[in-house]
Amino acid sequence: MQKAELLAPAGNLEKLKIALGYGADAVYGGTSTFSLRIRSGKEFDIESYAQGIEYAHSLGKKVYTTINSFPFNSQLKLYENHIAKMAELNPDALIVSSPGVVKMARHVAPQIPIHLSTQANVMNVLDAEVYYDMGVERIIVAREISLKDCEAIKKVIPDLELEIFVHGSMCFAYSGRCLVSALQTGRVPNRGSCANDCRFPYDIYAHNRETNTTFRLDEEPDIGTYIMNAKDMNMASHVDEILKSGVIDSLKIEGRTKSPYYAGVVTKAYRHAIDDFYEGDFDEARYQKELHTTQNRGFSDAYLVSKPFERNNTQSHNFTIQDGTHQVAGLVSEDGLTWRCKDKTCIGDSIEIVLPVGVTIDEMENNECKIKKKDDSFYITFKKIISTTGKTFESIHSGDLNDIILPIKLPSYTILRRGIVEAKKSKGLV
Repeated sequence: MQKAELLAPAGNLEKLKIALGYGADAVYGGTSTFSLRIRSGKEFDIESYAQGIEYAHSLGKKVYTTINSFPFNSQLKLYENHIAKMAELNPDALIVSSPGVVKMARHVAPQIPIHLSTQANVMNVLDAEVYYDMGVERIIVAREISLKDCEAIKKVIPDLELEIFVHGSMCFAYSGRCLVSALQTGRVPNRGSCANDCRFPYDIYAHNRETNTTFRLDEEPDIGTYIMNAKDMNMASHVDEILKSGVIDSLKIEGRTKSPYYAGVVTKAYRHAIDDFYEGDFDEARYQKELHTTQNRGFSDAYLVSKPFERNNTQSHNFTIQDGTHQVAGLVSEDGLTWRCKDKTCIGDSIEIVLPVGVTIDEMENNECKIKKKDDSFYITFKKIISTTGKTFESIHSGDLNDIILPIKLPSYTILRRGIVEAKKSKGLV
């Protein structure tokens, strides 16, 4: 059985390197031009994106370029030019959404494989065959598809690669085909500028035309007014079932605009889930513990193994993003010599060390810090906090841009974190 690919988001060059370091086989992203994530795309320019592709290839890993928005007639020549420019960087595939752009990409860059975006909403064999006949090598199936339907597609078209989303934000609309943001703010979701209007709380009113009277409707306690706010997808507990099917070629994590912490921790959790399955040691509790450290809207296992009408727990009524057991304290630099504070850290605090995949450290103690192992994790306690400019701190706060010297070199992009309760104690909030 060929091992399934783990595909992670790359919102910028740093997050690309973090995703790869924490276990991704491939990453996806692009510049802002014609991508469905304009905000994240702005963090990549042509030069840094080229560097990312070169870096991934140096590790034997892949980069898939997103050109997955829907063009206006006036943009067709611009699309053509952009595809040609991206092809020059030698990505491992182009992710596109519409039949016309598939045809264009085949003409402009015939040497680059084409992956069909989930925005195309492929749900069945008939549609899959149409795109396969057009030259599409992989389809990122609709998020509403079932695993049984994936099996049916693969049975008819065994050479067609299938990719599914397993983790990340879920859209209120059908596979992201939404107009709410366009109507309310003029920001067009299917051209990359969604304002996430579905995440807002809404007040509901009833109007009587005869009396011209309007009443505000109060919802029941604990029901809330986030009437379109979907919970986040979390399929980690079903990775074994997905891989046992033998029909899924790539497991995809959503989140190009998410934090470096998310990119690292979520990727690492799914890396372990996939590897453990093939090694016969699958334990969903291990992966869920890590995934619940990230900020989220509540989790749902979405629709792959259950039909939408069978579910009544996919909506988060009370908040947009609140759950999560841990807080990021710091992120280690690429050279492993310094770190930057992401949350208040004091001398004497014990902070958990989250390592990239495939590296380890030893317990140690010197005049500046102590590293001790507890259970399966390492913790660092700073005895001194000194910046590269020589400034000393008793405590350092989030947003401080000083690079803090590490008393011992750590692996690139090591994450420092603490539990939310411990973070509040450090701030004197509890």
